[in-house]
Formats: sequence, structure tokens, C-alpha cells
Amino acid sequence: MPELAEVAFASKSWANGMGHKVLQVETLNASRVFRDIDPGLLKRGLRGSDLLESKTHGKKMLFRFSGNRWLGLHLGMTGWLHREDAEHPTGKHDALILRQDEQALVFRDPRQFGRVLYHRDKEPPPWWIDLPPEVHSREFTLQLVRSVLHRRKRALVKAVLLMQEFFPGIGNWMVDEILWRARIHPAERAGDLSPAKQRALWKETKFVAKGALSTVGKRGGDPPRKWLFHVRWKNGGKCPLSGTALLRETVAGRTTCWCPSRQRLKKS
Repeated sequence: MPELAEVAFASKSWANGMGHKVLQVETLNASRVFRDIDPGLLKRGLRGSDLLESKTHGKKMLFRFSGNRWLGLHLGMTGWLHREDAEHPTGKHDALILRQDEQALVFRDPRQFGRVLYHRDKEPPPWWIDLPPEVHSREFTLQLVRSVLHRRKRALVKAVLLMQEFFPGIGNWMVDEILWRARIHPAERAGDLSPAKQRALWKETKFVAKGALSTVGKRGGDPPRKWLFHVRWKNGGKCPLSGTALLRETVAGRTTCWCPSRQRLKKS
């Protein structure tokens, strides 16, 4: 599933459409991405409007159009944005196509776990205003992280980091990267982390988010070379820092990779 940096990069696919009018809107009405809205309302609302601006927040995207129109997108597991030629033939999985004079802006989602939202008002939609602080922002403070860990003290720290209501945009590979850098075992209970480990978790969350955005978010592809990301799926993969053989098991319902010499589980 795309995480915050991949989402930031995906949104750039529609950048050439900024300032251009939407001449026609096509929707795959049977697609589950429209489970929260009427595709007909979306067609009528966006036709004739100009695409003005785009924003991302965690795993969510928001596009602002003229006439106080807002389009929200969530990529889900297999969704992605594409820029195609103006005469692009509608594909089997093209859930939404915004046709402009020089290009077609396409939201394609084969497995249909993504989501399309529509809103019309002068102010941004409620489902955008009420989002939690982004993990790379100033509002994402150490005190906030400590509060979350206390509130979810019985949960595994791996599970807590995957909670989008607290860590928007953080997904499975980023959690493994954060915990490896913070030297925290993924099966540690959130409430058992020392103040020093809490600080390390906060610091490395911001570091990984900013590092991913400055690389993957700008150019696509993979994060920096010496990150755990590059060896976490390899059979026989070794820790980039200690050289220890990495372990892979299911933790909090997700395939998880860690270094046993750096990330030791505290004895209860």
C-alpha cells in the first residue's frame, strides 16, 4: 500500500493539469471507489472547472478546483494516478478520468480499495480539516507521541505506529525502518518504552518521514541506499549497521523485519 512519500510522488502525476479546464469526466460507476459518493454528482460538479491546486496529508490527497469544488482521493492498496494523452482509451481499471485539452488525468485502481470523495464549499471539506498532525510537521511533538503511547500502552508498538489516526501516512516498511533506527523491538508494548526510547521513536519517525519525502516523494523509486528498506525482504538479508542476520516474522498482523542484535525485546 502506498505510504506518505509514495502518495506525495503520485500526486505529481497530475501536476501538468494545473490551470487547465476539465472538459469531460468519466467514471467507472461500478467501482467500489465510489462507495461514499454518487458518481453522477462528481461528473456534474467537476465538468467545466479548472484544476487549481493539490495537497497531500499522509495517505490522502486533496485537489482544489475552481467554483469551490474539492476532490479527495485515497489510493488504497493498488490505486495510482496517471497522466495520459488526451485521447487515452478508457482502461478496464480506470475508475476516474478527467479529460483536459492536452491530457487525461486518470485514477486507476484494479483492486478498488481506494476511495473518491467530493465536496463543494468555500472551505476545505470536514474530512480534510479534522486530520491529525503530519508526522514531519512541527505539530507532531514528543509530548504528542508520549500521549499516544500512554493511551495505547497495552498495544504492540508496531501496531501503534500503524494507526493512521496518530501516525498518518506511516505504513509497514516505514514502521520497520523507524523501529530499526530507534533500536526498539516491534513486539515491545507501547507502555513499556522508557522516556529515552520514546524520544528515539519520535525523532526517528520524523527523520524517516522527512527522508522518504525528500527522496521517494520527489523522484519516486526507493529511499536512500543504506536504509533497512533495501535488505528487509531479502532472504539472508543482514543489518546494514551490525551485519547481523535479520529476522522476519508476523507482528501485529503484518510481516515484520528487525535486527535481533539491535532490537532486543525487554524481558517481562
